[in-house]
Formats: sequence, C-alpha cells, structure tokens
Amino acid sequence: MADFDSRVLRQFGYNGDSTSESNESAAYAEIVVIRHGETEFNATKRMQGQLDVELNDVGREQATAVAHRLSRERKISIVYSSDLKRALDTAEAIASSCGGLEIIKEPDLRERHLGDLQGLVHHEAAKVCPKAYRAFSSRRTDQEIPGGGESLDQLYDRCTSALERIGSKHKGERVVMVTHGGVIRTLYELASPSGQPGRVLNTSVNIFHLSGGDIWTIKSWGDVSHLSQTEYLESGFGGDTTSGLLLPIYARYKRDFFHRSWVLLLDASIKWGPLIHVNFIRVVINQIRFCYRPQEIEVRMA
Repeated sequence: MADFDSRVLRQFGYNGDSTSESNESAAYAEIVVIRHGETEFNATKRMQGQLDVELNDVGREQATAVAHRLSRERKISIVYSSDLKRALDTAEAIASSCGGLEIIKEPDLRERHLGDLQGLVHHEAAKVCPKAYRAFSSRRTDQEIPGGGESLDQLYDRCTSALERIGSKHKGERVVMVTHGGVIRTLYELASPSGQPGRVLNTSVNIFHLSGGDIWTIKSWGDVSHLSQTEYLESGFGGDTTSGLLLPIYARYKRDFFHRSWVLLLDASIKWGPLIHVNFIRVVINQIRFCYRPQEIEVRMA
C-alpha cells in the first residue's frame, strides 16, 4: 500500500523530498496536454477539423472540471492553446481557475485540417466525398485530403515542433497545452511508436516530460478522473474512430481506484447477472488500470 501511495503522490508532483524533486524537475519541462471540452460536433459525430466550433454546455462543464482539478495540483506557469474557440475557451477556464495565467495562442496546435470532409457526419463522409474520405483513410502519411486538407506528415511536423518549442522555453516549469484529439494522438505516436493511444477523451489530461530536445517521456495518459461526476464521456467524438468514449457506467467511478473497480463490477452484476464471466471482469479491470495508472515511456527521437 505504501508503494501504491508513493506512486500516486509522484503522479501529482510530490515525492516526499522537495530538494531532490526541485533538482530533478529543473532538468525537464512538464507539459500537461489537454484536449478541449465537448462540442455539438463531437456529440453528433461530425468531423470538425479546423472549423471553429464552440463548446456546448457539456463541454463548458468539462472545462470547469479540469480547471478546478489543475488549480489544486502543482503550480502552472503559463497556458498555451490552439486558437480555435473550443480549445481557447477550455484554456480560458483553466487560466482563470489557476490564478489568471497568461494564455498564448499557438496556431500550430490546431486540429488537422480535414479538407472537404469538414462538417460532414462521419458515417456519411465516404458516400458524400468518396475521394476525400479515401485520402483521409489512406495509410500513406504524405497523402493530403482534397479541399485543402493536411497530410499526416504535415500534422506531425507542425505539432511536434510546437511541443519542442514550448518545452525548450520552459525547463523546470509546468505548462498547460490545450489542443485537439488528432494532435494529441500524433504526440503519443511520436513518443511511443509501438504503442496505441486509444481514445482521446474530451478534457483528458496527458502529461509529457521533455528533457533536452530528443527525450520525451509520457508520465500519465488519458486521465479523466475529474469527470467522475458527469454522465457525458460517451459523446466525446472527435471526427474519427479513435476519439469517442468508453461506457456510460464509467461515469459512476469513485475517486479511489479500488472502490471504482468494485462499483463498476457491482453495477455490471446487477445489470447482467449470470452473463458476467471472468473475461469481462478482466476487461473492466484492465480498462480502469489503463485510464488511472500512470504510464512512463521514454523514447529518444531520431
């Protein structure tokens, strides 16, 4: 139990030795990367890209929740944000809650431009714009999307260079970066080429440590514990098949890890009774561990 407690404390910026912590943190920049709150396009499964869509009521609640969480954690120096409204409004909630921090608008943190697909309902896109959808679905990383859309290579270049610029300016500091699902998945794939980022949820907290210019460490991934009192995670769609969400009963998790596990299993048992079996239990426990247990991945960039 003591080992578990120490890991939790380290996740939130405390290791019991303020001197060693200070010396260690001076060697890297801690970038807290957050996806914007929910929009109506997320909820209706429309492909946003760089369309300037505002937060819906759920998204504003999510922004308030993540802002409150960050205000109770380690001090933040500054907030960077995509200049699109859904990200900027989320950033403003965080900056206000954390003492009126400065916000720097960074266009390189925008979502991938999806060309002719922007504004379309995802499941209709292949029929409405087949050429653009084939480009979007292509495995070629240099494939641009008709209508001014970006290739994956273009997205990769601008968002990774943005993170490196921010990291180099803020060694020894904790910085928040509010951006979009496509950008966050790209950053993960750079830091962990063999890993899978999974679904990037609205206002999820993802923490990177940048040491020098070539070492990225993922300290925590996909943490949405601040949304434990909401019922809205299932509608957090980001325009593709990898950004939506988990189960509605996920919203009933309690803050304690073990308590959450048993609450979910109890709910499932009541609903499905004899259909519950060992494989389902394993899936549930693995899902909770993935979302709430910090992952540490260190990769040297080529």
